Amino acid sequence: MCQLPLPARQGGGGAPTLVVAADGAACVHEMSGVLMNVSRREALGLGALSVLGVAGLTVPFGGSGVQAKSISTLAARNMPKPYAAGFVHPPVLPYTTVQDANGPYRLFTVSERQSVANILPGLTTPVYGYNGSVPGPIVKVPQGTRARLRVRNQLPATGNPLSGQAFNTSTHLHGSASLPQYDGYANDVTEPGEYKDYLYPNWQPARTLWYHDHNVMTTAQNAYSGLAAQYHLSDEAERALLPQGSYDVAMTVSDAMFAADGKLAYEDNSHSGLWGDVVLVNGQPWPVLKVKPKIYRFRVLNASISRSYRFKLSNGAPLNVVATDGGLMPRTQPVTSYRHAGAERYEVLIDFSKYPVGTTIDLTNLSNPNNVDYDHTNKVMRFVVSDPATLPADQPGSWTPSTVPTTLVASEAMGLTPAMATNKAYMRLERTNGQFAINGRTWHDIEASGFTSLLTNPRPDEVGLWTIENSSGGWFHPLHIHLIDFQIVSRNGVAPFAYEKGPKDVVYVGEGETVKVLMKFTLNPGGGTSGGNAGGRYMVHCHNLPHEDHDMMTQFAVGDPTVNDPIAAAVPQPDSGAYADAA
Repeated sequence: MCQLPLPARQGGGGAPTLVVAADGAACVHEMSGVLMNVSRREALGLGALSVLGVAGLTVPFGGSGVQAKSISTLAARNMPKPYAAGFVHPPVLPYTTVQDANGPYRLFTVSERQSVANILPGLTTPVYGYNGSVPGPIVKVPQGTRARLRVRNQLPATGNPLSGQAFNTSTHLHGSASLPQYDGYANDVTEPGEYKDYLYPNWQPARTLWYHDHNVMTTAQNAYSGLAAQYHLSDEAERALLPQGSYDVAMTVSDAMFAADGKLAYEDNSHSGLWGDVVLVNGQPWPVLKVKPKIYRFRVLNASISRSYRFKLSNGAPLNVVATDGGLMPRTQPVTSYRHAGAERYEVLIDFSKYPVGTTIDLTNLSNPNNVDYDHTNKVMRFVVSDPATLPADQPGSWTPSTVPTTLVASEAMGLTPAMATNKAYMRLERTNGQFAINGRTWHDIEASGFTSLLTNPRPDEVGLWTIENSSGGWFHPLHIHLIDFQIVSRNGVAPFAYEKGPKDVVYVGEGETVKVLMKFTLNPGGGTSGGNAGGRYMVHCHNLPHEDHDMMTQFAVGDPTVNDPIAAAVPQPDSGAYADAA
């Protein structure tokens, strides 16, 4: 037998060891009672790197990733059990209607603040969320209705306990064609005791968006602490085709690890990623949702800061994908499983009408390469088909079709062809000198340029064809492009997966993959604060958030890069409690 010392895990006991069998066939990582199975090839990789483990991982594992019992240091009595919690629907954020020179708009207000969550049996967990809710309240807006989201930073002045940094925030409405100064640019910082008003035009087609923290270098810890929530934009086509009300269910999926006292633990493995052993849906571990024998729509957001999923129903029934990040697909795509990276949104229809009352179906996770998987991360949640008479009455306006629709809605992004493209860009995703980078440059390089360095500078309404190559040595990267919707043209020279054939703003770029995406840099013609967009600078980054923070971000500009300065054009204000709403 041979042994390699490994760094002690945060919150763990004594120094763990990597035990390698004499024949090299297998090794077991013993870490505070955690048993981890690693293949011979992976063991040799660990040996070559000498001091690595789940707590000090600097390169990913191949295959389906590391398999382990758990990572939390909870006592057995405090570890949640799968399918013991009930499903919880996030609250809907109320609003007031306000008038300005351009007409009415909806004013929504959220306070970023500390609260406690009941996730674990016998313990409470401090969280930091919008209105103290994790996930935060859902914003619902019809297409064409302007919104002002007032975000009050009432977080502790002592900083985020996970990062040790100031609890500054920057709110990004992910999927919105917002002006740069309202887009949550990483260096557009709102400090504790300040607020910022974000103006959202909502001119795009219906879609599931989400708002989350985007503060420079602490996005991972801030989002993991709870600063994430869905935002639903509706339109006539979506309301006519897809389930509404009680049959339209928001599902925010995340994962977490916990310290013995119930607090969130944080270990991002030398900034390569955090993989928790507890899967949460709307803040509850492996919950159970009772459903009527009807067709349901699930708006599935992966809000995990690193983990990707491969969702599948336990009975092999189809997941009918009807919408991607940018809204409705041209046609429904029934799949038995699909790969879902961080920040992606997929809307799926599940037909429960064919099952007798009492049927139990689980949503499972097959996982993907280079995750770290534990005993129960192959489970997500459970559906139980129930007698409608035993369930709450439908909400007003509830509706669901009798059959799954097949033909849906065309979109600008899906109507583009490569022959239209005159803007070309290339991105090489890599790891350089211990930092994740794009084309060898990091966000520190962008800052050092005075924020003048650009990946590319297309004209308004120009069509772009971008090539994204993952040559980082093994990690997958969910790449997010702000402002626009894009069409995935090809993946490694062949057609994209069926479930990707809709408008997207995040693309899963797997290990060794090269992806081509096609977009049009469409700007709302409304103009100015009425909800339009005259161009400016926007971000591109990996949505494995430890990668984003260290330091896989860059920027592009549409039109004049100097207009709508994302840092200076709309600055936060001291939060005195007195506001000028009709600005």
